[in-house]
Amino acid sequence: MYGIKSVTPIVMRPQACALGLGAIRDTVVPNVGATEDEDIWKVTPVMVATLSCDHRVVDGAVGASWLGAFKSLLEKPETMLL
Repeated sequence: MYGIKSVTPIVMRPQACALGLGAIRDTVVPNVGATEDEDIWKVTPVMVATLSCDHRVVDGAVGASWLGAFKSLLEKPETMLL
């Protein structure tokens, strides 16, 4: 919201998890699969998402799986319509 790159939320009772979202920023990343006439670097929007979990309630592996599903939905939002 204020241009903050990343956030680490604090889990308070009675929450089990808290999601922190950073600002979307243009970042230079390698251009995977670039042909000879394309640049090897490209600028792409990147957002940092952090999930804090109370491990008494939510296992870290389950939280990581949830973040993976969240990432795939954000990368292809049209899949949320199906």
